[in-house]
Amino acid sequence: MNSPASRLERVSTTTRFPKQDSRSEITAPVELTLPDGRLNPAALGWARSPLIRTGGIGPRRFWGRNKRWEYWNIMTPRYIVGLTVSAIDYAAVHEVWIFNRDTREAVHRAATVLPARGVSLPPTLGQGPASARAKDLRIEVTEEPDGVRMRVEVPRASVDVLAEKPAGHESLAVVVPWTKRRFQYTVKDVARPARGTVTVDGTVYDLPAGESWAVLDHGRGRWPYDITWNWGAGSGRYQGSVIGIQVGGKWTDGTGATENAFFIDGRMHKIHEDLTWEYDQADFLRPWSVRGGGLDARFVPFYDRVARTNLGIIAAATDQCFGVWSGAFTTAGGEVIPTIHDVADKVATASVLASASKRAKIVQEILKEVDT
Repeated sequence: MNSPASRLERVSTTTRFPKQDSRSEITAPVELTLPDGRLNPAALGWARSPLIRTGGIGPRRFWGRNKRWEYWNIMTPRYIVGLTVSAIDYAAVHEVWIFNRDTREAVHRAATVLPARGVSLPPTLGQGPASARAKDLRIEVTEEPDGVRMRVEVPRASVDVLAEKPAGHESLAVVVPWTKRRFQYTVKDVARPARGTVTVDGTVYDLPAGESWAVLDHGRGRWPYDITWNWGAGSGRYQGSVIGIQVGGKWTDGTGATENAFFIDGRMHKIHEDLTWEYDQADFLRPWSVRGGGLDARFVPFYDRVARTNLGIIAAATDQCFGVWSGAFTTAGGEVIPTIHDVADKVATASVLASASKRAKIVQEILKEVDT
């Protein structure tokens, strides 16, 4: 299963926004922003599907502060695939990473386009395709009746994968507020069965059924100048049931919101408590632990993908780890669900951003900018 871990320095729980709990569930569509572009108080909360409309996030208001992205990770026994389509008003930042777990070799293409062009992102998740075209990189993400199809073309490699969406499958959608002007809407969609092909150097690899998973990180928001983010996600099976983990931390401290949940056969069990992360910042390959809210998970990385970005107005430091999850989750009804073993990835950005995820995961590289 995929998930992250990190040593989390506890921050005061004092917040100007109310603590979100079971009563904060959103069950009907609502706009993320008010007509003036500020945060809509009615959008504060969490949902089991992408009910938040985000058309107000774009270059027309608060130019230079808007961040929009789609990040997909595909985890298979042989390949790990990460693809990012993003726009931050003044730039488009895209990436394709295809990692061979056997040889530890990667096909990698990244593009930063100034000003932003050749990029298309839907106003609201599910309301259109996401696409990126830059140099020798092509990414197309489209909604289909039975899931989301991802098609990628870069030198030496291509990807054609469908992230299936089983009946009754739920995701975690949550609004994280820092202020009325600075906030983030995120959808974390884990444990989606994946099928299709990955082709590298002319060799076609068919994704094995039951062992291949896709995870989505969808983001729309306006960020503070500097942020540290832990994120973890995981997907796997236990005794015939599909298990998913979604955990986060640091960036939500003091906001009243959490992005923590456990999934059993597509049904989400929301974790409202902050989690305690423990990991070694000097050696991210040492075991991690993530505990709280009924979750007791251990993550053992097998690979740390290190990325450092400095474009002057934007800088990020990321450690993205992939590994194996173990542990258990206790539901509100007292049922104990083992997490078994699976894969995770962790992200560390800015100062100490860390995150892990269970068989699919990755990171955002847009974390620091000029504050205007």
